[in-house]
Amino acid sequence: MTLATTGEAVDVLLENGVLRIGVEPPAGTREIDAAGRVLLPGLFDLHCHLREPGREDSETIASGADAAVHGGFTGIVAMPDTNPPVDNGGMVQSLLDIAAKSARIPVHVAGSLSRRREGLELAEMEDMRGRGAVMLTDDPEPVNNPQLLRRALQYARDLDILIASHCDTRELSHGGAMHDGAVSYQLGLPGIPACAEEIGIARDIRLAVSCRSRIHIRNVTTARGVETIRRYKSEGAAVSAEVTPHHLIFTEEDVGDYDTAFKVKPPLRTRADRDALLAGLLDGTLDVIATDHTPHTDFEKMRDFGSAPFGMTGLETALPAIYESLVAPGSLPWSVLVDRFCLAPRRLLGLPEPVLADGAPLNAVLFNPLTVTELTRENVRSRARNTPYLGRRLAGRVELVALGGEFLLDRI
Repeated sequence: MTLATTGEAVDVLLENGVLRIGVEPPAGTREIDAAGRVLLPGLFDLHCHLREPGREDSETIASGADAAVHGGFTGIVAMPDTNPPVDNGGMVQSLLDIAAKSARIPVHVAGSLSRRREGLELAEMEDMRGRGAVMLTDDPEPVNNPQLLRRALQYARDLDILIASHCDTRELSHGGAMHDGAVSYQLGLPGIPACAEEIGIARDIRLAVSCRSRIHIRNVTTARGVETIRRYKSEGAAVSAEVTPHHLIFTEEDVGDYDTAFKVKPPLRTRADRDALLAGLLDGTLDVIATDHTPHTDFEKMRDFGSAPFGMTGLETALPAIYESLVAPGSLPWSVLVDRFCLAPRRLLGLPEPVLADGAPLNAVLFNPLTVTELTRENVRSRARNTPYLGRRLAGRVELVALGGEFLLDRI
């Protein structure tokens, strides 16, 4: 097999929760001909919506974690937009307890930045941090009040917890259904202008700079947004940013005949924006790939495009989709994918980074580029099916997921 981190072809032994490289296997060891396959560290998703409690009809912590395993993830972060929201230490503890009992991989919890996610007063930041919250965010809502966000950034600096911001100017984006441009005009759909996101990015980073705080920008989708982040980074701002697989792959043109599977927020943008996102990922302006896994029921997504909810699932399809669209054509090296999708998200949260080295604790995924992933209504692990890949074949498949002494997935 090939190590994704170095491109080196090696023989690997997975033994007693430890990775061994170039050693003779003991007698009776199961041997796999892994020629052509790629070994990479377990993926980590910094941004997924698991719906529990309150919307278990679309997802649960258990089903979301199972979908994550089948997609090659060995760690995920659950967003706080549940019902009730995760805005206090008791809720954080409750979700961690559920995850410990029902999830096969570590599920970390993000707390709300504001009480009830209403953007009016700060949530119990210190209590949530003390109970194990790894970040604070009102995602998918922006914090409209700049003074509230500034105070949150100041407290977060002292608590050493990451603030993640969904950047949007609701006065500009409210009522929009897709990117404001030529395609929205042709389809007769209300548009969401790029400047709604770009103004939010500039404002939120500027607030963080004023507080000498770090900030993480969610779901960057525009070329100007990438350039704004690049400029602030060059000036020394403590800013990190993420991009989703679907914004790296699709554009506004994929909405096609009002296909609600492509209705996401922020919306799919232009080809020029997509190219700028890839450039930003390659040069490190965008630190992280995150799925923004957003499950909805079939009934919700079967509405007309204007009234259907935003979001698509991504945990099961992210790796093969990125491989097919970006890695296989040579646009994205394996080494960059590993850093942005496995290591950087953990680094942002201060979590241990898995390594592919002799004697290292086992946290690895075996990916086979020579076969396919086929997503059908019957084999989807998520409770939701709102993905544009349903019924399609994607190049490559996650065949093995190993964490510690356990094989979480074995499809060889």
